[in-house]
Amino acid sequence: MDTDDTGNRLRFQLELEFVQCLANPNYLNFLAQRGYFKDKAFVNYLKYLLYWKEPEYARYLKYPQCLHMLELLQYEHFRKELVNAQCAKFIDEQQILHWQHYSRKRMRLQQALAEQQQQNNTSVK
Repeated sequence: MDTDDTGNRLRFQLELEFVQCLANPNYLNFLAQRGYFKDKAFVNYLKYLLYWKEPEYARYLKYPQCLHMLELLQYEHFRKELVNAQCAKFIDEQQILHWQHYSRKRMRLQQALAEQQQQNNTSVK
């Protein structure tokens, strides 16, 4: 039983790490240029990894955009486009723009919440 637990834990860690690597468009380009996406077994493995979209597994992810990439990797056309370094660069730029927008939006929401709490505190007094 101990060996089974250790094996399952190791498999979980390896798959978690690999799935999160899929968030990196340069890594996807690396895989595409080396022909991994032409290997039927590898494509089937990507399909198997879709279980990471389930909440009980997704909660362990630090880079949730990897799930979007995993979903896109289910499509042959997307896998073929990743051979082009320009495609990977475009995805990378779009991710950066998204993070910047998200950070600014989150900061504005936090500021608005702080101002609202401050107004509530002064109106209570």
